[in-house]
Amino acid sequence: MKLNYRRTRLTPALRNLTKEVVISPDKLIQPLFAVEGLSKKEIIPGLTGVYRETETSLLQQVESDLEKGVHSFLLFGVPGHKHECNFNYDFTANQITAIKKRFGSDVFLSVDVCLCSYTSHGHCGILNDSMDHVINDQTVEALANSALAYAQAGADCVAPSDMMDGRIRAIREILEKNNLDQTLLMSYSAKFHSGFYGPFRVAADSAPKGEMKLKDRATYQIDPANPTDAYRSSVRDMEEGADILMVKPGLPYLDVIKDLTTKIPLPWAVYEVSGEYAAIELMAEHNLINRERAHLESWTAFFRAGAEMVITYGARNAREWLQRN
Repeated sequence: MKLNYRRTRLTPALRNLTKEVVISPDKLIQPLFAVEGLSKKEIIPGLTGVYRETETSLLQQVESDLEKGVHSFLLFGVPGHKHECNFNYDFTANQITAIKKRFGSDVFLSVDVCLCSYTSHGHCGILNDSMDHVINDQTVEALANSALAYAQAGADCVAPSDMMDGRIRAIREILEKNNLDQTLLMSYSAKFHSGFYGPFRVAADSAPKGEMKLKDRATYQIDPANPTDAYRSSVRDMEEGADILMVKPGLPYLDVIKDLTTKIPLPWAVYEVSGEYAAIELMAEHNLINRERAHLESWTAFFRAGAEMVITYGARNAREWLQRN
């Protein structure tokens, strides 16, 4: 007997029937950037169709996204005034309240919990006097307070991305103490010290800056060459009370995604970061790649590796792209 594997590939109907991985817009999360003090929305270099939003345009964008089939969002608040400690979370909290008041349960709203957009130096926490080290416990306290403010404002989920030790336990405890035990906790448990974050740092005004000894985030994000560190961090965050775990970035870490989703029995998110997304967009601009096909192929890889959900700047395009492809 001659084996023939091509029979099940002969028609679109057959290929659809035999697909092992099916992408759905319901599995995608759209990032949003709300920026204090903007007079009009701003383009983000490399991220086609994604903007730094004003308070007004943010609500308009969410309404537009809902019409396109997007119901899940990850909000990044960018305050207009930077500090080194004693942060004020009112701007982000006010955007959460406005979104939930207008759209209610039609929107599942996660909110990023980090201090990089709040600090004058751009690091994800409070620095020591020598400006060469992030003070872990003091930062964790500030992160827990911000998570509480966002949950009280109506966030369905808080998502700490800072990579400080012990912040999941601290956030879970402060939420439960304030009768917010139903607020989900999505941990960036495997966030790598990656070179693919460039466009995001423009969007969130979060690049390390100024004269200081601590030039990058290598002392608190995971080294790309240490996958065991990602496993240890993820197990810890599961044990401390996270509901969802995350790998960030995506494509350079498919092996890590596959390994972690196999070993740790929690829902897994993958963040297709700004540099990954922008790379496809830039190639498409030069007619070097089919834009829609490349994005869909990347998302397929994430789900194939074991993700249950994908955070992507193209979520608002997914329904249209899937219908055409």
